[in-house]
Amino acid sequence: MTSEHTIDTRVDHLFRHESGRLVASLVAIFGPSRIDLIEDVVQESLVEALRHWRFHGVPENPTAWLTQVGKRRALDVLLRDTTLRRHERDLKARVERLHERSNHDGLDDQLRLMFLCCHPEVPIESRVPLTLKLVGGMGMGEIARAYLVTEPAMAQRLVRAKRAIRDQGISLDMPEESELPGRLHSVLQTVYLLFNEGYAAGEGDAVIQRDRLEEACRLGLMLVRDARTASPAAHALLALMLFHASRLDARCDGSELLLLEDQDRDRWDRALIQQGFRHLGLAQAGAELTTFHLEAGIAAEHTRAASFDQTDWSVIERLYDMLYTNAPSPVVGLNRAVAIAMVHGPDAGLEALDEIGAPRGYVHHAIVRGELLRRAGRTEEAREQLRLAQQMPSSVPQRALIERRLTELGGTQPG
Repeated sequence: MTSEHTIDTRVDHLFRHESGRLVASLVAIFGPSRIDLIEDVVQESLVEALRHWRFHGVPENPTAWLTQVGKRRALDVLLRDTTLRRHERDLKARVERLHERSNHDGLDDQLRLMFLCCHPEVPIESRVPLTLKLVGGMGMGEIARAYLVTEPAMAQRLVRAKRAIRDQGISLDMPEESELPGRLHSVLQTVYLLFNEGYAAGEGDAVIQRDRLEEACRLGLMLVRDARTASPAAHALLALMLFHASRLDARCDGSELLLLEDQDRDRWDRALIQQGFRHLGLAQAGAELTTFHLEAGIAAEHTRAASFDQTDWSVIERLYDMLYTNAPSPVVGLNRAVAIAMVHGPDAGLEALDEIGAPRGYVHHAIVRGELLRRAGRTEEAREQLRLAQQMPSSVPQRALIERRLTELGGTQPG
């Protein structure tokens, strides 16, 4: 008999990576208005898998097993729903084809589900959480923590999103060709936000949330493999994510966050870097220059450098200037200030920081300001800035980085 811990871990992994496929296939059968019913079916399949596998072991093909259980559960629901029973014969035939959908990866269904989650009628603040829930297989608690809200608050947000889908009668159809570019932009932004939530790890003990990163890269690959969505921007986004993902193993030492200059570049994943450059090349088709192109170009410059000291910061500064002009934000402004400091010195970087102001409670701004003050030889001001950063919401790795810098500066930690 397989241990309960092993089975729970295996099911959790499967649920994350297979639930989006199963949900998408069932939405294609039952329609978007019954998303809640479909989520129940998938959840019941998971519960049944846990119960059955603990006594009989994990089957050789667990994906097919979950699909079969999902099909049976869906048919049970069909027989209970009086509205659906009017179309019983047709729906039964479509449910019977669920296994066929699974064998073909259900990529088309998942693409449609992503576009459904990012429909203009869905409240903008709900699009990413809804995608994480339905396509990414993330739990309500995880999503709530990622957004620093309570589970009931996040649940209400998703209820409103599903209500909009139901009340507006939004279909699972892919957008018309004329609507596709605008809708695709929203989908790409959603995938990138999912990636950033995993990469930044702004809360908790983890430096990196690998499940989120893997799911974002999987969705990015899905988009470039479909002719309808394989735009230059989609390739640029995938290149950007692959460049960042290539540095994951070198980005942390245990629970401690390592800055770019402290990373062992021999630990960077060269296979992912090679894939990133391939997609960056494909992104150059056409005349459009998106923020994804600029960010991917910045990441590529870091990747090309054999060492931190050999980085061509002048190129990175120019790219950040363009990015800040096209999409000004505190994050872009902060990174631009770092690039300016690397080219023109820490005082110039501090001036650039002063231009954008200090967003309230933004710990990254306080850390960078403290670092630039340290490099400028303004030690006491650097200590003060880092002590201020200690009082802001941050992750365990971020706090460890702040404490390490304070120790190097001879600063004392607040008691």
